Amino acid sequence: MGTRGAMIRRAVGGVTAAGLLLLAAPAAAAESPAELISSFRLKHGEVRVARDATLDRIAMDQARAMAAKNDLSHDALGPFNRRVAPARAGRAAENIAYGYDSFEKTLGQWIDSSGHRRNLLLHNASRVGIASARDASGKRTYWAMVIAGDYEPKAGKGKSRKDREPVVTVKREAASSGRTKSVGCTIKVLSLCI
Repeated sequence: MGTRGAMIRRAVGGVTAAGLLLLAAPAAAAESPAELISSFRLKHGEVRVARDATLDRIAMDQARAMAAKNDLSHDALGPFNRRVAPARAGRAAENIAYGYDSFEKTLGQWIDSSGHRRNLLLHNASRVGIASARDASGKRTYWAMVIAGDYEPKAGKGKSRKDREPVVTVKREAASSGRTKSVGCTIKVLSLCI
């Protein structure tokens, strides 16, 4: 019985170890949104991006504004160029979407859209901010991603305020994964308002 008991303990130990590995595998395999975007960018000849607290705040403010108004719009919180100015980036772009609960699915939607894909591959981008917010019903998730690059060096003393203000180039398109409140939509193709 000693040998049989040892075999049972080994079998139970092996099953327990395998179970723990399976439970840990998804956590270890899960990549952060910045890592997912960086992986996509690296495959297409661009550099990685890192999360940026200022861009995260800008994205969160936008996602919350869209969720509060239940409206997918780049202008839900005001013009993009004014919202992104605190980041002091030379170039910036924004992708928005609603519908998917996971960032991975939202990213896939953006990759499949030429305009959003172009934003993800913004040349010289080095920083990214990503956020999501749910509407009042808790049923709809709104996403905002701000990607930026060409950061200007910190302005030195003696420069005028005008010289320190960032110049921002904006590329943007609205993403949708379902019904949107479209105002001024000329053509709707695959749920995209053009």
